Amino acid sequence: MRAALWLLALFGIAAAVALFAGNNQGTVTVFWPPYRVDLSLNLVLLLLLGAFLFLHAALRALAALFDLPRQALRWRVQQRERGMHASLLDAASHLLAGRFIRARKSAESALAQEASLSAGGAAPANGSQLRTIAHLLAAESAQALQDRPAREEHLRQALEQTGARDAQETHEGALLRAARWSLDDREPHAAIGWLRELPTGAGRRTLALRMKLKAARLARHTGEALETARLLAKHRAFSSSAAESLVRGLATDLLNTAHEPAQLQRAWLSLEPQERAMPELAVHAATRLVMLGGDAGLAREWLLPVWERLPQLSDSLKVKLVAALEQGLDSLDGVWLAHIEGAQRANPRDATLQYLAGMACMKRQLWGKAQQLLRQASLGLQDARLHRDACRALAVLAEERGDAEAAASAWKEAARK
Repeated sequence: MRAALWLLALFGIAAAVALFAGNNQGTVTVFWPPYRVDLSLNLVLLLLLGAFLFLHAALRALAALFDLPRQALRWRVQQRERGMHASLLDAASHLLAGRFIRARKSAESALAQEASLSAGGAAPANGSQLRTIAHLLAAESAQALQDRPAREEHLRQALEQTGARDAQETHEGALLRAARWSLDDREPHAAIGWLRELPTGAGRRTLALRMKLKAARLARHTGEALETARLLAKHRAFSSSAAESLVRGLATDLLNTAHEPAQLQRAWLSLEPQERAMPELAVHAATRLVMLGGDAGLAREWLLPVWERLPQLSDSLKVKLVAALEQGLDSLDGVWLAHIEGAQRANPRDATLQYLAGMACMKRQLWGKAQQLLRQASLGLQDARLHRDACRALAVLAEERGDAEAAASAWKEAARK
C-alpha cells in the first residue's frame, strides 16, 4: 500500500513539473556590464537546486571531517566497554564452570576497566550495579577458594556500591549472598544478622525464608525456626507432607526445650490449632508433661482428640498413645475408663487395647478381669516393651494370688524380652 501511494505521488509530481516547466516562457536576465546574459527560468531553478545540494553535501563533508576525533574517541570508549562486559561475562562463566581463580581475575579485570572508564570521564550509566556484580563474583570465587579476607573485602565494597535506589535489588542480592556464605561457614548468628538487614518485603521471599530457617535451626532458635517454617508452608515452598513433617519436627524440638510443666504448657499453647491436632505431637507433649511431673488429667485432655481418631492411627502411634495413657492410670477417672473399655469392646482382637484395658483394671484392683485381658494381650502384642510389661503384670498378679509357678513362668517370659 505504501509503494502504491509513493507511485501516485511521483506521478503527481511529474505531472506538476510538466505543467509548470513545459510551457514556461519566463527568462532571467543578468546584467554584468558590459555584458547581458539571458537565462531560462527553468535553467535558473535547476542551477539553484544544484547549488543547494552541492552546498549541503560540502557542509556535511566538513562536519564529518571535524567530527572524526569525537567518533574515534567514542569508538575507543565502546571497545573498552565491550571489553569490560566481556570480562564480566567471562567471570560468570568461569564461576559456573568451577574455575574460581580465572573467575576472580576476570571480575577484577572488569573492575579495573570500569575504573579506567570512570577516570576518563566516560563512566557507564549502570556503573554502580556493574561494580557490585563484579565484586560479588570476585567474593563468590574467594569463598570457593576459602580466601575469607578477600571475600570480606569484596563484599564490603559491593555493599558500598549499592547505596543508590536504582541498585536496591543488587543490594538485597549482596545481603542474601553474605547470609549464604555465613551459613556455609556454620555461622548462623552472622547469617541472621545479614538477613535482618533486608527490607521487610525482601525478608519474606522464599529464598530468604529458607536461609532464615536453616540459620535458626543451626542457632537452636526453635521458636523462630518454627515461625519461619509456617511462613514457608503458607508460601507452598514445600510439599504438604514435607511441610507437615518439618513443622512437626520443629514443634517437637520446641516442646523438648521445656524443663518444667508450666513451661511445657506455654509451649503447647503457642502452637497453632492444626499443629496441636497432630497425633504424634499431642502424644509427645502428653508424655513429656507426665515425665516432668505435670497433671495427668491435662495430659489426657491433650490426648482426647487423638483418642477419637484411634481407628485411623498406625500401629506404632497407637503403641505410643497407649504408653502415654499408661503413665497416668493412677489418676484415671471414670470417663476415661469408660472410653478405654468401649474401645476395647469395639475392637476385641486389638492386643494393644487389651493391654491398656488390662492395666487399667489392674490399677482399679479388678484382678480377674485384668488377668484375662493381659493374658490375651500377651499372645498378640508385637511391641517388645508392652509385651514385657504385660508379662511382668501377669507375674505380679500370679504372686498376689499365690501361684508361684505361674509367676515364675511370667517372669521368665518377661526376661526373654
